[in-house]
Amino acid sequence: MKKLILSVFVVAFAFTFQSCRESTGEKTEEAVEAIGEDIENNVEQAGEKIEEGANKVKEEVDEEIHETDDVNGEEANDDI
Repeated sequence: MKKLILSVFVVAFAFTFQSCRESTGEKTEEAVEAIGEDIENNVEQAGEKIEEGANKVKEEVDEEIHETDDVNGEEANDDI
């Protein structure tokens, strides 16, 4: 009788841990997906900022090349 009760207890204990592992696994998977989405959003934002910065640099270079850069509202005079 003790062996039967002990066996039932062991099986019930095993199922308890199995269900805990499953819920923990699901929570972990959800957390990983959320982290992945956050990373993706941040990478997109960083890419947009880099593109904006590159466009500003390109505009500044074009202004310098064509001598249309203005200082305090006046056209720059690079003749020294």
